[in-house]
Amino acid sequence: MKLLAFVDLHSDLNQLKKLIAKAKEKQPDYLVCAGDISDFGRDIDQIFKELEKLNIPMLIIPGNHESSEGITKLCTKFKFAINIHKGCYEVNDYCFFGYGEGGFSEEDREFERIANKFKKEINEKKKIIFVTHAPIYGTKVDYISQLGHRGNKSSRKFVLEVKPKLVICGHLHETATMIDKLGSTVIINPGKYGKIILI
Repeated sequence: MKLLAFVDLHSDLNQLKKLIAKAKEKQPDYLVCAGDISDFGRDIDQIFKELEKLNIPMLIIPGNHESSEGITKLCTKFKFAINIHKGCYEVNDYCFFGYGEGGFSEEDREFERIANKFKKEINEKKKIIFVTHAPIYGTKVDYISQLGHRGNKSSRKFVLEVKPKLVICGHLHETATMIDKLGSTVIINPGKYGKIILI
């Protein structure tokens, strides 16, 4: 399966054109957006309309610049978009588990609650792709020079316990395009430029 993952577009319409061109060239099976597709909703309908023309399904979560309710409404209006926030989308032997919003706290009790529920319900045979807005603590994707590690420890614990095949995250623009590993899990911040990932 081929993914075109991106995050932190922040209503950059010029970059959107480049992202669409990449999607047309590479023909991914899914677009995956790890949040902040808009700048507090600016041009968000236009962004969805342009992406809809690709006729490629998009898995999406809200970032800290969108509300969960807003993304839910857009995914109802635009059928190509699938909101995976606090849920799981299964395709073949993969499960895309999404958790959006936030990005500023080291610990997230709500995520821990959702993650514990997910761990009890998930089919152990499924390969997990974890899509989250907040970067994973203690990795290259959460490290900012002079500030240190700024990521989420709750997500780190989840990754170490569940061992997803892949994590797609963002929030920190400084670490866009960074790739790291935590145990056997590959962690990617694809940035607004978008990254083709083969799984």
